[in-house]
Amino acid sequence: MSEFEGILIVDENQRRASELSVALNFIGEKNKVVSTQQVAEFASFQVSAIFLGALQNGDHEELIKNAPEVPFLLLGDTLKPLLALANVVGIVSEPFSYATTTEFIRDCQEYKRHLPNRNQANQVRDFDGLIGATPAIEEIRFLIQQVAKTTANVLILGESGTGKEVVARNIHLLSSRSNAPFIPVNCGAIPADLLESELFGHEKGAFTGAISTRKGRFEMAQGGTLFLDEIGDMPQQMQVKLLRVLQERVYERVGGGKAIKADVRIIAATHRNLEKMIEDESFREDLYYRLNVFPIENPSLADRKDDIPLLLQELIKRNIAMGGSSTKFTERALESLKEHRWPGNVRELSNLVERMMIMFPEKVVDVSDLPRKYQHIDVEEYVPEYPEEILEREALNDIFSDFGDYDDDSYDEPLATTSSPSVLPEEGIQLKDYLAELEIELIRQALERFDYVVARAAEILGVRRTTLVEKMKKYHLNKE
Repeated sequence: MSEFEGILIVDENQRRASELSVALNFIGEKNKVVSTQQVAEFASFQVSAIFLGALQNGDHEELIKNAPEVPFLLLGDTLKPLLALANVVGIVSEPFSYATTTEFIRDCQEYKRHLPNRNQANQVRDFDGLIGATPAIEEIRFLIQQVAKTTANVLILGESGTGKEVVARNIHLLSSRSNAPFIPVNCGAIPADLLESELFGHEKGAFTGAISTRKGRFEMAQGGTLFLDEIGDMPQQMQVKLLRVLQERVYERVGGGKAIKADVRIIAATHRNLEKMIEDESFREDLYYRLNVFPIENPSLADRKDDIPLLLQELIKRNIAMGGSSTKFTERALESLKEHRWPGNVRELSNLVERMMIMFPEKVVDVSDLPRKYQHIDVEEYVPEYPEEILEREALNDIFSDFGDYDDDSYDEPLATTSSPSVLPEEGIQLKDYLAELEIELIRQALERFDYVVARAAEILGVRRTTLVEKMKKYHLNKE
């Protein structure tokens, strides 16, 4: 297979093929004129497009269908019927127009970019912790791949909890600096008077408490990537010093006079509106443009709710790896979670998953098990119904356990009849008759206590209303 990457021209009209090649060279598009037999020598994933013109054998359709991964541009209106084929992007006619040709080449690039990749699963694994399959997250992956190849500064924007550091780490991992350190700094978590020392380091004796020389984060990240999180919280005095480093690529330790080269890539992130802060004069405009070379807008979880099932799987897997329990979610629970607004984004989802795994280890979570604010769909909750034998046996167990809790001195008012024994008499009893009488007496007391309001009586007896009605009929326990 040829290593060629660019546009192929397949046209037996040699004049037209030559003119097209010259036109493509003029606009900076690498190209090669080849025969139909030579097309198979080039790898489909490397060829960006094929311009297809006249063929004596007329096998245009066969050639197009044999290379479904490649977008085709047809030369001449005589091939117009072939537009029905999916990988035919359009028709280019003479004379070749710069505007039209570049637009079609751009369309071919989009065809290649959105091509369903057979190795997509392997490609996704190349991204560390960047979980999802929605268009929003696929766009983030594309942007990461594009900017990782360069040395450009990156500004990651987005709400808190959307995983801005995950994006920054992936840019680092896919860059040529991946073997060097990735050093994160939260600019909002470090006091303003310590931030300079934290970033640039200090010499021994530079200030009270500086008992030894210390490297700063810039020095630790030498050759790698420095991630400045929450850059919007950086004090203005430090903004000036950071701008100088970005411009001159050198810095000095606090209390030192030696210039140190800053061989680091800067990735910054913030949830704040920096443009509004510039208007309010709380953020320097020149620093903003230094950082905002390549902006990436991180989507909120609300913008990619269809990723929630994949995120849940990943979060559960991580919990299991740390020795925690597993759990599962019903489809109804997933649909309910998709209806939530998620103001805390992925961080909020992570907290919810951890809570559910604590409450329902190795169990299945349904809508009714979710905290109330996550219950966004109405479902009929399953209420188990047990056989009467189980309910009656449980009631009797409770009765006899109550009898055992009293002695002769403290048991002044019996639950049922005054003749109810707490100890089996010497002469014995007819258990069936005794239990029936006991049941009748307890039902009668409950009904009288609540003036024959059946629902209240059933509640205190711990039985269903329908069950109590049946027993009232059985024993003729009407109010009259």
